[in-house]
Amino acid sequence: MIHPATFAFAAALALFAGVAQAQSGAAEGQNIAFDRGRGNCLTCHQIRGGDLPGTIGPELKELKGKYDRNELIAIVTDETRRNPLTAMPPFGRNRILTEQEIDAVVDFLLTL
Repeated sequence: MIHPATFAFAAALALFAGVAQAQSGAAEGQNIAFDRGRGNCLTCHQIRGGDLPGTIGPELKELKGKYDRNELIAIVTDETRRNPLTAMPPFGRNRILTEQEIDAVVDFLLTL
């Protein structure tokens, strides 16, 4: 039988690892989103902390209250599935970003 204190420690360690990974992913996601040669989100969107934002797309803020993680992944991967008339590039479908990069961008978007 596992001692309750050992179980509690293991659970806390797993939770900390998950939080640390999400924070690391969010930092990488911000780098991708702000990189004019990769994610390039600032070309169309206003994002807190970004320089020279565009005005084509909506301001990216308070996204956690509007979308869940899977919805954001779908939007970044291929927004044309939801909105065929969108100007947003299909970052996943066209392999502009990898799945891991999209995950990182979504980690970042969920912090806004």
